[in-house]
Amino acid sequence: MTRGKTAGSRQRAAGSGQVAKGMAHGVRPSALGAWRLAPRGFTLIELLIVISIIGILVTLAQPYYQRAVTAAKEATLKEDLFILRDVIDQYYADNGKYPQALNDLVDKKYIRRIPNDPITGSAETWTLVTITDDQGQQNGIFDVKSGSEATALDGTRYSDW
Repeated sequence: MTRGKTAGSRQRAAGSGQVAKGMAHGVRPSALGAWRLAPRGFTLIELLIVISIIGILVTLAQPYYQRAVTAAKEATLKEDLFILRDVIDQYYADNGKYPQALNDLVDKKYIRRIPNDPITGSAETWTLVTITDDQGQQNGIFDVKSGSEATALDGTRYSDW
């Protein structure tokens, strides 16, 4: 007698609910009955196609993103100008004169700090419009404008706002 399993005993083991050797490790039978490894991952061409599609989408979205950032800065500028002009008017109503510098508004607690011009990114670039009396003397800051010479989305200059 021979030792070992016969072909019939191998078939019974595979058909009796036991996992055939290699099935638990990603090996499966092909249509012809031979065992081969199952595919595991993406091919290089699949990855290149996905990366190309993502690149195209980013390229298409970039102008919209830039426009949204610019629109947000413009909205912030409008809000800051409104607040500064309102605070200057409050200062005039309380003191009977306009402030000599923007820091006067901070010193007298009308605002916590001078906001940065969102277009230039600095609090030092505000353009101050002073009021003069009949003799040509400057009597304080009457208005504030952006110090940027750039053009807004609507075609006007920020310094004209």
